Amino acid sequence: MGRLRRSRTHKAQRDVHRASRTRARTKDLDQIQLIDLLPTNRAALEAQPLDEEKPGLGQHYCVECARYFESDVALKVHWRGKLHKRRCKKLEEPAYTIEEAERAAGLGRDTRKARAVETPMEMAT
Repeated sequence: MGRLRRSRTHKAQRDVHRASRTRARTKDLDQIQLIDLLPTNRAALEAQPLDEEKPGLGQHYCVECARYFESDVALKVHWRGKLHKRRCKKLEEPAYTIEEAERAAGLGRDTRKARAVETPMEMAT
């Protein structure tokens, strides 16, 4: 049995680093739920002016996934895909709010009644 190769084994780290860049960051689910899915904002996002910097000149946008596509065909294929359907299912759940985070940290309102303190009774002999 030969020796194991130890060098040139860090290729996969490059992809992780690239995916964690700020410019590769996607919108959070609560941002999409609370802002983008409102009817006025949704109409504005679907009918954007021409922009040469964005894919497909900014005309083919999926609001649920916050992604631009090159063509209408690519957008329709995306709508039938698993990633879009999975994102839509996650968006059906209510958004994570600040109040919910505070309750999880123990800072919420306590609405339970206080327990009655039991005192031991002395037996009469």
